[in-house]
Amino acid sequence: MESSSEERPGRMGLKAFSTNGQAGSFWYHSHFGNQYCDGVRGPIVIYDKDDPHRRLYDEDNEDTVITVTDWYHILKVPAGTPPASTLINGKGRSLDSSSAGVALAVVNVQQGRRYRFRLISLSCDANFRFSIDGHKLVVIEADGESTVPTDPVDAVQIFAGQRYSFILNATQPISNYWIRANPDLMPLRDQFQEVDPTTPLPPSLEFVRESDLHPFSNPKAPGLPQINGSDFNKTFEVDFNGTRFLMNNVSWQAPSAPILLQILSGKNASELMPQGSIVPLKRRQVVQLNITSINTLATPHPFHLHGHAFSVIKSADSDTFNFKNPVRRDVVSIGGVGQFAVIRFVTDNPGPWIFHCHIEPHLSAGLAVVFVEDFDHILPNNPIPPSWKKLCAAYNASKSGLPASLPQA
Repeated sequence: MESSSEERPGRMGLKAFSTNGQAGSFWYHSHFGNQYCDGVRGPIVIYDKDDPHRRLYDEDNEDTVITVTDWYHILKVPAGTPPASTLINGKGRSLDSSSAGVALAVVNVQQGRRYRFRLISLSCDANFRFSIDGHKLVVIEADGESTVPTDPVDAVQIFAGQRYSFILNATQPISNYWIRANPDLMPLRDQFQEVDPTTPLPPSLEFVRESDLHPFSNPKAPGLPQINGSDFNKTFEVDFNGTRFLMNNVSWQAPSAPILLQILSGKNASELMPQGSIVPLKRRQVVQLNITSINTLATPHPFHLHGHAFSVIKSADSDTFNFKNPVRRDVVSIGGVGQFAVIRFVTDNPGPWIFHCHIEPHLSAGLAVVFVEDFDHILPNNPIPPSWKKLCAAYNASKSGLPASLPQA
């Protein structure tokens, strides 16, 4: 995860960071206000020359990246606002007749070829039920982590911030087939087309379950193979008080100075702001988080942890714990009221790492905490670059009026 101060309008900034051996499907986005809902986002793919699944596909390139997102015609989207449209690869149609003739995105495949598609949710809020008419999907990656190839399924449910790679064998007769991303918020359907396909929506779809995904390598969850087999165990209850979201009765308030800069400026751990939303973690511990919602509003919440992939030892869609080979990923749905997810990770990456709902209006309304990991080693290992001193001044000088509306799609 790479973070920086804001870019000044009209200027360019160079972001330099190490992938540190990572490969897979990712994305970039702003976390300032609701900027990523307004379009500050896009896909990133790190290709693996030693991909363990390379024998399963013939094509994997920028033409096989599929992005899905909700789209709004207003800035600073209030929580719960229905989207005006769903976009697939940046194109879509509204429900009204004003966009009836708008071209939709098209993905071309050649009969007999095998394709690795990278499905990336850039969503502000909605989760999607994604399928391709007449074709089965074999999932091989979740959130940048290779998985054991699944049995063929009809569809995947993808939450805000999540990514999946799947194999598609183009074995069907030459024709046009709908690609569907049906959101949870309304009965809106967006599809790819060249000439409108005629394939009907199947009456039922077999979805891949998160609990059916397993890591391709190093599958065992950290810690002991038992429910409380960790060094640090914490439960978070998600609630809503009418205006703000809360985690264990505390609502996240973004501090005036980033937590990392507070640490690098010499503050003690007890002085970090915002108080009540900071959770200190010791070095080289196995951490277990149990996350549930006690309020039905706006569930299910997809939670994302910066700085780590984690093992999902209990998915919201399952009643069982898996310590042997749970999926590793970095965004997990905690399900609805009465459901919960349990994750584990090892504190081997010193720094302040936010853990937040990836429905952006929920984050803006307080649905987050920050884990300060291995506090004593953050400052010695992260000297402040001289260029950082210019960033805040540039940001303060950049504040100006914004347009009241966005381009329509």
